[in-house]
Amino acid sequence: MHAREWRKVILWVCVVIWSLLAQPHRALGQSASTETSQDAEASTQHIEPGNVSALLRQLQAKVQELSAQVKTLKAQQESMQAVSVALRQELDATKSQLLASSGQPGGVASAQPGPTAAPSASTTEERLSKLEENQQLQDAKISEHNQTKVESSSKYRVRLSGIVLLNMYANRGTVENQDFPQLASAGTALSSNGTFGGSLRQSQIGIQGFGPTVGGAHTSAEIQFDFAGGFPQAPNGVSFGIARLRTGTIRFDWDKTSIIAGQDTLFIAPLAPTSLATLATPALAYSGNLWNWAPQIRVEHRITLSDNSSLSLQGGILNSLSGDVPPSDYYRYPTWGESSGQPAYATRLAWAREIHGQDMVVGAGGYYGRQFWGNGRSVDGWVATGDLTLPFGKLFEFRAEFYRGRATGGLGGGIGQTVLWKGSLLNPATKVVGLNSIGGWAQLKYKATPKLEFNGAFGQDNPFASNLREYGGNQAYYPFPLAKNQTALVNSIYQPRSDLVLSFEYRRPKTFILDGNPNTANIVDFSLGYIF
Repeated sequence: MHAREWRKVILWVCVVIWSLLAQPHRALGQSASTETSQDAEASTQHIEPGNVSALLRQLQAKVQELSAQVKTLKAQQESMQAVSVALRQELDATKSQLLASSGQPGGVASAQPGPTAAPSASTTEERLSKLEENQQLQDAKISEHNQTKVESSSKYRVRLSGIVLLNMYANRGTVENQDFPQLASAGTALSSNGTFGGSLRQSQIGIQGFGPTVGGAHTSAEIQFDFAGGFPQAPNGVSFGIARLRTGTIRFDWDKTSIIAGQDTLFIAPLAPTSLATLATPALAYSGNLWNWAPQIRVEHRITLSDNSSLSLQGGILNSLSGDVPPSDYYRYPTWGESSGQPAYATRLAWAREIHGQDMVVGAGGYYGRQFWGNGRSVDGWVATGDLTLPFGKLFEFRAEFYRGRATGGLGGGIGQTVLWKGSLLNPATKVVGLNSIGGWAQLKYKATPKLEFNGAFGQDNPFASNLREYGGNQAYYPFPLAKNQTALVNSIYQPRSDLVLSFEYRRPKTFILDGNPNTANIVDFSLGYIF
């Protein structure tokens, strides 16, 4: 309660008391005046003792009633003050969070500075009006900060994330794909020696849901899309990338064990070089970096060995993909791997140890998948992998991954080439063999500042030339059999804010045709991304 209201209550109490006490004095004064001026008998209007007692009792009851009201008002005032203090503390804390999230060291600055008014020109009402406007502005910002960002049909939380990515590129030489090339090619008579363009089709959208606890496991799900699924047959269709499903998983996570089901990356090859120029496919794909998005179910179990070391065991079954191009745009036909009637099997073992606050990880994995190529012909595909993450203090980090396998085109190995044959595939006598290959990549990262890093990487994929020469290659993949693909890259990535990232990258692919001269290209890419 304000001081003005207290003054009103006290004044009202005083008026009531005065009015009650003033009545008998006025009567006595009138009686004395009459006796003095007229020398008459005593006035018959004198106060009886019973009347005085009644008035005192009324006054006492009124005072008690007012005292009770004052106590009630005082208790309400104390409660209001406590609530006001709590609200002020909550408002200050929210203001601090808003300032921290906006990156402003001081108060919330206006877009344009307004004129400064002299202190003498502002009245009390104007200052109160200004304070009320500021309070409304802060309340609106607090409401916006606390609002639900994504609405779900269930009661559980959903998070939307992604990146809007612009890639501007300049290519010198001929490549198989303009905006995120992996191979250098010879070109044709109509090919240009240099191209320049821009693309947003590597932008990504992700939706993640957090579900209830089931059997002691925290449940969640995530799905990701990009726009690198091709182009519509329309004028300027190169700018209208078609949405493409990348990954989608459902997770059940206990303290030491996780079950993951869905379409995900290859857990036997978990690493990838750092690059913003190639998000649609991982950097150094088809240059020693195995990759695929395969439907799978896997189990992960973590074992704590000591305070700073742990062991991770992974195993699962995958859809046996063999790198085939679908024969139809609408109907799903089985791949050569799916035609075998069994899934592919994979496992990985990784040891991690903390070194100066960072994790050193050494991992090894294996994969087996059978393929059926008709007329009783089966091919056993397999891969052995190894990966290493080695930090050198807080500024440097070394990553590497290698593989050795056969019929690995469905996993991105062998430069995408899986099997070889000589003759017609329809002839039952034609022999089909898996292409042997070996490859790997390495990257060195330098973290100059928390916001700026530099990366250099090199990768190579090497199908066995002896297999290619024996069977002459399989021209269902490329016009000429490819014997080796090398790619070197360097880039700088600058992230001035958590939602803004910039990158410059130079990349040089060198692709070798079997018993022929290599083709090279030089690629410069500028990337600008907004993360949400």
